[in-house]
Amino acid sequence: MNHKGTKDTKEFIKQSQRERLDRYVVQQMPNCSRSRIQQLIEQGNVHLNDTVCTSKKAIVQPGDRVSVVIPEAKPLDLQPEAIPLDILYEDDALVIVNKPAGLVVHPAPGHERGTLVNALLAHCSHLAGIGGVQRPGIVHRLDKDTTGAIAIAKTDQAHQHLQAQLAAKTARRQYLGIVYGAPPTTSGTINQPIGRHPLERKKMAVVPVEKGGRTAVTHWQVQERLGNYTLMHFQLETGRTHQIRVHSAYIRHPLVGDPVYSSGRSLGVNLPGQALHAWRLSLQHPLSDEWLEFTAPPPPVFTTLLEVLRRR
Repeated sequence: MNHKGTKDTKEFIKQSQRERLDRYVVQQMPNCSRSRIQQLIEQGNVHLNDTVCTSKKAIVQPGDRVSVVIPEAKPLDLQPEAIPLDILYEDDALVIVNKPAGLVVHPAPGHERGTLVNALLAHCSHLAGIGGVQRPGIVHRLDKDTTGAIAIAKTDQAHQHLQAQLAAKTARRQYLGIVYGAPPTTSGTINQPIGRHPLERKKMAVVPVEKGGRTAVTHWQVQERLGNYTLMHFQLETGRTHQIRVHSAYIRHPLVGDPVYSSGRSLGVNLPGQALHAWRLSLQHPLSDEWLEFTAPPPPVFTTLLEVLRRR
């Protein structure tokens, strides 16, 4: 296999059997996701024997020459902001952040500033082009007031690898939450589909699959009983919007302080929102394949609430 040309052009000579163009290029360029390669082909950035080829299904024969021009990643139209980050781990492929309450993960209409993405753009000055755009790759989200460990990819390859782990359920996300009431058993599984609330569009709800709900599975276990409150351990099998919050409310043990899914009764502790913390994240490193586990210490307001409930 030959590589030549400038840093923005890669060139390969096909050695053995016939193969689809997109599959062949993905094997030669493992740092790029398949969707990104297909995008480069469609945009006319791939040449087969010096002729532009825009068909991902074109067949590459032994001896054929393939060259790929990689355009410079477009800057994301967002401003980097020097927002302090509590970084649990970082290397060239990924960064794990302990997210505070109140920090929105992704910019959205009406909320283009002050997000985790803005903070990351300031922190990681050399971000690779994920999908052709310079941006940190948010692999999974946390609600604005949910605290704890969140993984961010720095390259296209890391982004693809981490998303595949979440889809295959090999990456594990474990949460701690304080709920109202005392569950009658010590553990259980909630397997109820979640979709947009039929009447209140800003809320999610348990919605039948035939009405647009998507499969959602949450495993829970009692960590500590605190009278009419319980410290729970949750493990996600799927990652639906507001999943733990909706499922907890569904089994009539809503999260303390949840402004949307519980009555929000005051406990004398000034909670910023729901008492839910992404406590532990386990994943395989996208480059070394080594298993890594990150534990995010709960914020002071969470531990204060626990102490108040223990004293009652």
